[in-house]
Amino acid sequence: MFEKILLVTRRTRLAGLVERFNTKKQARFYVENAGQDFDEFEREDQAYARSVDRLRDSLDVGLPVQQVDRSLVPTFLFTGKEIVVVAGQDGLVANVAKYVGEQPLVGVNPDPDRFDGVLLPYEVPGARAAVRKVLEGKARTRGVTLAEARLEDGQRLLAFNDLFIGARTHVSARYRLSHGGQEEAQSSSGVLVSTGAGSSGWLSSVFTLARALTARTGGVPGEAWRLSWEEPRLAFVVREPFVSRNSSAELVGGFVTPEQELVLESRMPSGGVIFSDGMEEDFLAFGAGARAHIRPAKQRARLVMA
Repeated sequence: MFEKILLVTRRTRLAGLVERFNTKKQARFYVENAGQDFDEFEREDQAYARSVDRLRDSLDVGLPVQQVDRSLVPTFLFTGKEIVVVAGQDGLVANVAKYVGEQPLVGVNPDPDRFDGVLLPYEVPGARAAVRKVLEGKARTRGVTLAEARLEDGQRLLAFNDLFIGARTHVSARYRLSHGGQEEAQSSSGVLVSTGAGSSGWLSSVFTLARALTARTGGVPGEAWRLSWEEPRLAFVVREPFVSRNSSAELVGGFVTPEQELVLESRMPSGGVIFSDGMEEDFLAFGAGARAHIRPAKQRARLVMA
């Protein structure tokens, strides 16, 4: 059933700086002039390299191992016959899961002292056993609902945590929003659509602010919006809606289901975007006249659980 193991890694902060400034010496100059500890960058880089080397060696289970940088994942041709192993921060799992289809994904925490590992149930020593369970059909997996944005020209974008619909810069986003039989023109900082996996992230920050602002009234906003990862619905909120002669603020939040999608029509002549999971390079252009249909995706991520 499986033909190879695909090991997805990421560049460290130091590797990114060396690429940007051409040499480690110039990277050190930049970091130290910014008042940061360059030695910590080096320790992090070395720890990650050691973990990846140990992980790659441990994955010798009779299948070829192909190592791929995260930057190549959006254009990688997945056949459905790969066991995908991700070694990095939690965000790396989120950014890989939406591209691999429903293939099992093994998240490995290469540096438990630095990374939280919410989406990384395995450390390096346990990765081999996890892959063997997948090969033997004995792995316990968790299906995670993804969000989908689809434009009427057929372009499509998935998200593991959340979708953002708005302006690329910090100007007001203008659009027409339709949901649950209601429709209105809006001007806001954008619309955030969250999956269950993402409901404890960016979405929660919206309610952290609301909770603080309404504490005196005894309100506790946000508690009912925490979704399970498997729940087949999404939650959306409108960020900082502005009421004017041409914009309203009645439809500021709700739930999106396969039967009740969220539709937005852009009224931004330029700079409108839909991006996914905080990665601005994963985006759809959302200029004036474009209509986006938001709903839970039929495709689900399959995370291998410990």
